[in-house]
Amino acid sequence: MRLLRYYILVILSVASLCSNATDGFVSEEELQEITITSMKQMRKNPERGDGMATVLSDSIIARYNIASIKNISNITPNFYQPDYGSRMTSTIYVRGLGARIDQPVVGLNVDNVPILNKDNYDFDLMDISRIEMLRGAQSTLYGRNTMGGLINIYTLSPMKYQGVRFLGEYGNGNSLKTGLSYYEKFDDKLGMSFNGYFTMTDGFFENINNGEKVDTERQGSFRWKTIWRPSQRLSIENVATAQLTRQGGYPYASVATGEINYNDTCFYRRTSIADGLTMKWVGDRFTLSGVTSFQYIDDNMTLDQDFLPLSYFTLTQAKQEWALSQDIVISGTERDYSWLCGLFGFYKRTNMSAPVTFKDYGIDQLIEKHRNDANPHYPIAWDEDTFVLGSDFCMPTYGLAFYHQSAYRLGDFTFTAGIRFDYERTDLDYHSYCNTSYTVYDFTDGVNLYPYKHEPVVIDDYGNLDKSFIEILPKLTASYRLPLKSESSIYASVAKGYKAGGFNTQMFSDVLQQRIMGMMGIGMKYNIDDVVGYDPEKCWTYEVGTHLSSNNNSLSADIAAFYINCRNQQLTVFPDGTTTGRIMTNAGKTRSFGAELSLRYRPTDRLDFVASYGYTNARFVEYYNGKTDFGGNVIPYAPSNTLFASAAYRHPLNWGWIEMISFNVNTKGVGEIYWDEANLVKQPFYMQLGASLRLEHKNYSLDFWGENITSTKFDTFYFVSIGNAFVQRGKPCRYGMTLRLNFETI
Repeated sequence: MRLLRYYILVILSVASLCSNATDGFVSEEELQEITITSMKQMRKNPERGDGMATVLSDSIIARYNIASIKNISNITPNFYQPDYGSRMTSTIYVRGLGARIDQPVVGLNVDNVPILNKDNYDFDLMDISRIEMLRGAQSTLYGRNTMGGLINIYTLSPMKYQGVRFLGEYGNGNSLKTGLSYYEKFDDKLGMSFNGYFTMTDGFFENINNGEKVDTERQGSFRWKTIWRPSQRLSIENVATAQLTRQGGYPYASVATGEINYNDTCFYRRTSIADGLTMKWVGDRFTLSGVTSFQYIDDNMTLDQDFLPLSYFTLTQAKQEWALSQDIVISGTERDYSWLCGLFGFYKRTNMSAPVTFKDYGIDQLIEKHRNDANPHYPIAWDEDTFVLGSDFCMPTYGLAFYHQSAYRLGDFTFTAGIRFDYERTDLDYHSYCNTSYTVYDFTDGVNLYPYKHEPVVIDDYGNLDKSFIEILPKLTASYRLPLKSESSIYASVAKGYKAGGFNTQMFSDVLQQRIMGMMGIGMKYNIDDVVGYDPEKCWTYEVGTHLSSNNNSLSADIAAFYINCRNQQLTVFPDGTTTGRIMTNAGKTRSFGAELSLRYRPTDRLDFVASYGYTNARFVEYYNGKTDFGGNVIPYAPSNTLFASAAYRHPLNWGWIEMISFNVNTKGVGEIYWDEANLVKQPFYMQLGASLRLEHKNYSLDFWGENITSTKFDTFYFVSIGNAFVQRGKPCRYGMTLRLNFETI
């Protein structure tokens, strides 16, 4: 409460000082409904703005059973989030941009609160009222890691809805979702909502090594939202959330056998707590807003890193992260001129432990075999069946940014210019350790083995690395309102975006492994500065497009073409040799170009057609990894095409207990996707069919639905580890029913 009072005092003090310099007056009617939406949106409808955006309303979200951002994959053109691994590992790709680990290319805000860690992007939400997916570089207003776009999610407000809502869903795979929400508006100034949500599944993929499903999951969450309007000028919103995820995950099948068969445990566990305080003060000539957030993540990823029924090695990555962020925005409008200024700062601190445990077969094949082949007269044997390559890290990261954007309307033209000054620093304090030993034998006579000497292997290294980044991120946009009766326009824009650089913490186990082998006179020697650090990724995005709609809005179309010129694109690769980890590297120069099309046609209130298509041609311009020149090759993991088409029909029945029946048929397509830089392995284009039937009443609805009805076979992930190739298959046909109850009190 002390922090809240201090925060209110700061906002009101600044606001009152500024408002004293103005003579305007804002009426009660204009201030009666202060609704906190996006603080940085200079247009009411982002889908009609100076860029490409897909906006999903609550009815569309219910129709397609959307509960997370992964569910909008393919519905949004050129937006792809494959379902593989666990809720930590799945990555977003937009317009050829994306990387499998570390920083994302798309930002995520939930009720205006930025999610600062990609590992916490994949979660389910109940009572989503609106989703906005803005494509193209958003770095001028939102900074780091939004070079591909931004997703805004808004949940239902207790000031707009009061009552009780229930969700119950059951599907094959023993999949269950259930949630209960309560919304109360105590008076015109105060409203609260409470939401509890639980999901589970027994999964679809079996590990033949133990006969158990590997992709089981249990997830629970709680959300408490409070909205307080102490005056007609001030609105305060606080959202507190807690989430628990317990997941098996990682159903990786061997390409050689087609089977999931590994002997060590894989799981992902996450506990997250977040609180976001949003304040908005409407003055006579300006609006002052602020968002303060606290986020905490405690998660653990444990893997059978070789994914074989052999005891090679296991990896654990356990971390705790605390993060604070503060965003303050002041904006105003003077006739044809609109402006916005902001100050953003964040601090996060991550403590991580990432030990790799070598087991007997891994010791034999990855260390002893190479050493003994190099020196057969003096072979070695490890003194233990297992040993640990330990790595502990402390990674504090902080940043500060100032940004401004102005928009000026000149007749039917609107010109927008923005700039951001962004500073970020990240540190890495590391402790690498190992305590094991081996025995050298004398085999010079070729007959008998004699113990020759005992060699301890003791490593206890400490160190510190740091990186600082300063970026200037401009954006220019020009739009023209077409001389039509409908709201239609054309636009052109150019913007700079960037992803922050960082450190490859997973490489420390490889550094230790190679150091141990170096003690034996074999193996490579890594330079920590070379393999651990990677640079920021920067791009310029050039885009032209149009928003068109008919006079009665029955037909609307969004069309865009883009070109992205990228430097130091971040790629996830496996380093040379029989190593255990992944490395983020920078790939010189890349470029991508493509087009996007979204159509919606509503000939009647009962019939609705939706279609979207995205095409991306993303290739390396310059990328030489020291052995091979990949120039001209397609960038891996990013799909070339995304396709979505849907037809929905609603028919009134007026049977009393059923007021409406609706049908929906849809299809999603994606591909082709190359899985490696050499473009030797790929997933061809594939499509999935979905359908649903809904029975509706004002107080309830019952959906019968199916996804991937034809059981299309496809792969969502491919990788190679210690010379073995693995894939994750796409989920088979899924079907079920969803019951929603809605008891509105007003």
